Amino acid sequence: MLRKLFIISFILLTHLLEGKSKKPNILFFLVDDLGWYDVGYQGSKLYETPNIDMLSERGMKFKNAYSAHPRCVPSRFAIMTGKYPARTKSPGPGSQLKHEEYTIAEALKDVGYKTLISGKWHLSRGESGSSPESQGFQTNYGAGDSGVPKSYFYPYNIQKRGRGNENAPDITKLPKVENGYHLTDQLTDLTVSWIHENYNSKRKNKQPFFIYLSHYEVHTPFEGKEELEKKYEKKISNIYKNKLDNPFSFEKTTGETKLRQDNPIYAAMIENLDDNFGRIIKILKEYDLYKNTIIVFTSDHGGLSNRGNQRPLATSNLPLRAGKGHNYEGGIKVPLFLVWEDKIVKGWSNTVVTGTDHFPTLLELINENTHDDKHIDGVSFKKSLIGDNQDNSQRPIFWHSPRPRPKSTGDLANTSIRLGDYKLIDFYRENRVELYNIIEDIGESNNLSDKLTEKRDYLLRMVRNWRESVNAIEQ
Repeated sequence: MLRKLFIISFILLTHLLEGKSKKPNILFFLVDDLGWYDVGYQGSKLYETPNIDMLSERGMKFKNAYSAHPRCVPSRFAIMTGKYPARTKSPGPGSQLKHEEYTIAEALKDVGYKTLISGKWHLSRGESGSSPESQGFQTNYGAGDSGVPKSYFYPYNIQKRGRGNENAPDITKLPKVENGYHLTDQLTDLTVSWIHENYNSKRKNKQPFFIYLSHYEVHTPFEGKEELEKKYEKKISNIYKNKLDNPFSFEKTTGETKLRQDNPIYAAMIENLDDNFGRIIKILKEYDLYKNTIIVFTSDHGGLSNRGNQRPLATSNLPLRAGKGHNYEGGIKVPLFLVWEDKIVKGWSNTVVTGTDHFPTLLELINENTHDDKHIDGVSFKKSLIGDNQDNSQRPIFWHSPRPRPKSTGDLANTSIRLGDYKLIDFYRENRVELYNIIEDIGESNNLSDKLTEKRDYLLRMVRNWRESVNAIEQ
């Protein structure tokens, strides 16, 4: 009798442990500078992204997904912390992630996840900054102070063809490879090897993983693989064979704007990125990890399509206005989809999502404490993912850009809000306001501030109150 009870107890305990081990893995695939219109499933006729497009059909795609800021560092801060960057003076003196911040990586590590960052971090500055290892990541490949390579071809810290930023910090924490090897390929290689080492059939690792795969691509410098560049040179010449229209426009408020997608180097970079995305999905399927992995695909902000008098232009975000650096839709609207086979429903969602929301959403999806006291600006969009109606149309979303780069991306200091169908942009240094119905006017061409004065004044009060409440810097 006792032997029988022991066997039953052992079986029950085994089942219990197995149940605990089935918590889903998380793959967060973050692309640098990828615009809303830079993938096939969003409608691009030039860029080829078959792997991304195919996976997007397996999950929920978002029509109203935003970054929390139109630049790299603040937007990544929001993803990691679930907070608006303005709360910690970012961009500005608070751009460096402080040690006391509690990140999504720390939250997942604390509930048993094995954590990996591969690629861009960009949230620390020297020894005083918060390294990925001090913020929840147990393994680090290529993540540190640098926000951009000097070259995408090894050695990555040596400028080539005059295209890279010679003042950029070196990329570290990567093993040596043969000269000419591509950075995106190496980061993928290392991630695939890490999965193999920890989750192959012999290891049978029951610990779920959180992989933050944050590629430097498709940020400048524009360097593509030669064979892909030649492919797109030919494709572009066919697309625009008989068109003599000027591919650029210039206006006072946004600077020079790229009107069409016709950069073969940038197109080559996007295809290479897609190839590597496909490699990651392939290894997940080979090791029977795919079905129990939550996959997030997004960008840190809009595509580089505007400039003052510097920077080469990468892409066009049309029909959205402007691009990186701007709080117009082209600068903050991003592609976003989530896949979790048989758990997340397939289709399109109108739910408004911003970068702060990933923190609580992922924790709620895995049935863990969402740490509402930490990510104070994030709101879970789990209901949208599982098919429940989630009407958040009356939730205000804010952006604050106190450090403009008029000579670079052509933007000006402003605070913006989206509430329902409307977006207001407060250019507070110029005492100028713009108001748009972004449902009827996605290109933000019809300024309604002088027509809808009541709506304008209401939203302007909200902007000013919010700016004061978060103690946002204005200089």
